[in-house]
Amino acid sequence: MGKALMVQGTMSGAGKSLLVAALCRIFTNRGYDVVPFKSQNMSLNSAPSIEGGEISRAQYLQALACRKKPSVKFNPILLKPEGNMKSQVVFMGKPIGSVSARDYMLSKKAELFEKAVAVLKELMEKHDLVIIEGAGSPVEINLKDYDIANMRVAKAVNAPVILVADIDRGGSFAQIVGTMELLSEEERELVMGFVFNKFRGDPSLLKPGFEFLEKRYGKPVLGVVPYVEHRLPEEDSLAEFPKVKGDLHIQIIKLPHISNFTDFEPLHWANGVDYVTRAEEIKGDLIIIPGSKNTVGDLLWMRENGIEDAIIEAHREGSFVVGICGGFQMLGKEIIDDVESKRGRVKGIGLLPAKTVFKRQKRTNHLNAEVLWEPARGMIVEGYEIRMGRSTSEKPFSVITSINGAKAFEPEGAIGERAFGTYLHGIFHNFTFTEKLLNMLRAEKGLEPVKMESWSIEEEIERFARVVRDSVDVGRILSELGL
Repeated sequence: MGKALMVQGTMSGAGKSLLVAALCRIFTNRGYDVVPFKSQNMSLNSAPSIEGGEISRAQYLQALACRKKPSVKFNPILLKPEGNMKSQVVFMGKPIGSVSARDYMLSKKAELFEKAVAVLKELMEKHDLVIIEGAGSPVEINLKDYDIANMRVAKAVNAPVILVADIDRGGSFAQIVGTMELLSEEERELVMGFVFNKFRGDPSLLKPGFEFLEKRYGKPVLGVVPYVEHRLPEEDSLAEFPKVKGDLHIQIIKLPHISNFTDFEPLHWANGVDYVTRAEEIKGDLIIIPGSKNTVGDLLWMRENGIEDAIIEAHREGSFVVGICGGFQMLGKEIIDDVESKRGRVKGIGLLPAKTVFKRQKRTNHLNAEVLWEPARGMIVEGYEIRMGRSTSEKPFSVITSINGAKAFEPEGAIGERAFGTYLHGIFHNFTFTEKLLNMLRAEKGLEPVKMESWSIEEEIERFARVVRDSVDVGRILSELGL
């Protein structure tokens, strides 16, 4: 039977996801067979698993850090907020229904928790080490009795817990003390020690606080991780949406149910992006409508708030418009949705020659495709799809050449006048493609072309893991685990 280690936070956004990813890589590099696990995640950023299911991108990243193929076993329960106080429940990669928070807590959680723990124990039987990520805070008084992502998981497999605080936001000692005081005695016993995350300054200045914690709780501070600029996706629930204007003014519509906004990281690093929510703001060189968990609902939100008309006007005046997944569907002529929103036939924005019909079966796949859009025609790109819509167009954006490694020939997306749409999440992570698009727009403004800096998730994982390795007492963690 393998071991389990759990990372919990004093709050949402403390950096649990990335610390787990770093620990996954550190122990994998030491020769251990490691996998990640999170019993329940609430996220609109998801990714395909090896089984063709859907998992949170946090566990997807952690799987890559373990050099493992992402599996639904690493994130058995995924909640995807849909609006109207409801969330879609995805279990083992497949949607099983939509419920309100109250109904979920009272009727679904207990059953799903038992199944999730069984998956966790199976992982422990097959691997040397499972590194478990908690969710939010483990001591929210109104939620603690229903919490199936923190101490209940640790107790189920007797996993020692590292408690992480975000010192960059201030109040980190109070966060740790408050958390420890609200834990039961049994739960406090499971806490191995503390990690302070995102610190800027001299760690020696924290010594009096460390001594206080050790004296009060008999637990050591295992490390202080410095604040690091990196290109790994942060906690998506607390992502900061930037407003940056580079040489090009790239605007992304911040939809109420925006999903998979990690699609736009390369644009952020290469130029800067500006997330917008008001019609009067819209007039960019490049306007992007992103993916959405509620495509028709977000389309109607844009229509009601004048954003649709503003996009059409900006396009008429020369803005280039792109839609990704749900954004592509919105830009078409028509959406027929009797599945997600159940609103039936809805008129699209009309900038792309496409029509979309929603089906009950979700497509969740890794893709390779050949681009048909003229400035990048013939280029092979890769990405992934997570969609219930099926779209047709006489002018497709690309032809899918492989699905999960198997040969395919399937048109997707659409090309319009100064516009295109695609189902390929991650299209901008194909740096040569993105460079072509940006340089086309730069040339129109009389700007010199740019060469995009290439970087990879693998390199970023390794770099961040080295920082954590040098900042945290890994030897003590191994000793506590008996490894």
